[in-house]
Amino acid sequence: MMLSLYEGVMTLGAPAIELFLSRRVDRGKEDRQRLCERRGVAGLPRPDGELIWLHASSVGESVAALVLIQRLLDAAPSRHVLVTTGTVSSAQMMASRLPDRGFHQFVPVDRPTWVRRFLDHWRPDLVLIMESEFWPTQLVQAHTNGIPIVLINARMSDRSFSRWRLAGPLAQPLFSIFDLVLATNVDQASRFTALGAAQVRISGNLKQAAEALPFEPDAAVTLSDQIAGRMVWFAASTHTGEDAPVLDAHLTLRDQHPELLTVIAPRHPHRGTEIAAMARERGLTVALRSADELILPGTDLYIADTFGEMALFFHIADIVFVAGSLVPVGGHNPVEPAHFDTAILFGPLMSKNTEIASEMTAREAAIGLAGAGDLAPTVEALLQDHARRDILAQNARRYVEGGVKVLEAILANIAPFLADHPADHTDDHPGGPQS
Repeated sequence: MMLSLYEGVMTLGAPAIELFLSRRVDRGKEDRQRLCERRGVAGLPRPDGELIWLHASSVGESVAALVLIQRLLDAAPSRHVLVTTGTVSSAQMMASRLPDRGFHQFVPVDRPTWVRRFLDHWRPDLVLIMESEFWPTQLVQAHTNGIPIVLINARMSDRSFSRWRLAGPLAQPLFSIFDLVLATNVDQASRFTALGAAQVRISGNLKQAAEALPFEPDAAVTLSDQIAGRMVWFAASTHTGEDAPVLDAHLTLRDQHPELLTVIAPRHPHRGTEIAAMARERGLTVALRSADELILPGTDLYIADTFGEMALFFHIADIVFVAGSLVPVGGHNPVEPAHFDTAILFGPLMSKNTEIASEMTAREAAIGLAGAGDLAPTVEALLQDHARRDILAQNARRYVEGGVKVLEAILANIAPFLADHPADHTDDHPGGPQS
């Protein structure tokens, strides 16, 4: 009953949805040239052979899925993977990083006619959904068409779990649709079982298995030449409200470390000029990468306001602060810098990566800050203690090396649903105990 009511609202809400999409286009949050994909109109022909549809919410989830996508494609030369996301930034990232036989489309808005159009064109053989992106119409229609649905890296925040519990009549029929749920840990598995999922297994967190982000070696050499041996700390993917604490920390540190270089990469590169103005108001000397400005001996702050170069700055940094963790964004993925032999810090608001943050701090692979006030003294302590920086970096690398086991568990659980492994989908799956 509740699902039918939801579909009715989404059907009748067409004018409001179109207005919503139009406003997102105006704010740069939709690709005007590809807006029809949000209405279920395909931008590409369906390739022949087996097609797996993998849906991820945005950049973090889609990047985490890349290592899984590569393994799925390597295993079958006629297999293709369609990746859908809902953000422009994730589409740009996927365009440059998806392997051959992997391709991207924007996910259709969850209107019945648009989802039906999408499924009629793509006819996926298997649906893989990353983390917690649950769209009722997509799930119901895929299930009705007999397409297996597996939830990968399944997790939800305390707040989301409470909301789904309150949605009782909607939650049980929706979560029972999943043929298999692969949860990140025991606590997460118990949540999906409570919401009505029948087959729940524990595989670990796929983000732990993410491969190192690529960077241009020539660009790294150029930057290293400009930095000329200075110590570098890097605030990665900052949001509004986090730049000021980073700038103030630099001012605090500058007296003891006059050659220190601070690098800020805003999550949204268009904010670069805004951050530069804030820095200049504090008397800092600034260079912007988007303006091709050089790092000079007197440069205090380098603003990496470009897209797709995060790994370049992980590579050159002695210390990385993972942002989105001092403001209620949920924290970005601390596994990404863990490949780069750097000491990692993050703030207290890590709800999107709670398990990884807890595991990394427990293994002395990262330092969790209590708040913005800890930023300067923690960076100061690490600047003074080379051995401590090395321990953190080494432990972080060991942590990501352990991600191979997670990937293998996920692949083993997916195998019975693949075309080259015909099996009863209700059989026991390896890779972890059932919750």
